[in-house]
Amino acid sequence: QVQLVESGGGLVQAGGSLRLSCAASGRTDVTYVMGWFRRAPGKEREFVASVDSGGDTPVFGTRALKDRFTISRGKDQNTVFLQMNNLRPEDTAVYYCAARVTPVWNLWGQGTQVTVSS
Repeated sequence: QVQLVESGGGLVQAGGSLRLSCAASGRTDVTYVMGWFRRAPGKEREFVASVDSGGDTPVFGTRALKDRFTISRGKDQNTVFLQMNNLRPEDTAVYYCAARVTPVWNLWGQGTQVTVSS
């Protein structure tokens, strides 16, 4: 099994930046697609972005996210990063790292809180 551990969340002012990291441990001999989701208070979970093991085909949930966020994989392929720029109060959420081998996202981290103040 694989464990995912996120880090890098925190409090930032609007317009600021944060970089989230997610490290996979355990069975890392399998190639995973890794990505990020978020859940804002009172809202459904939202897909943010994902990237395959090669890091060549990032996918974003919306154009607005793509314009401000960057997703990348570490050289060891067991980490994924989410660089978030020009943050807005509406980006406030718990951000979850996720991984999958099949089309179903079945591996999840515990989540890291991101709070953007206006």
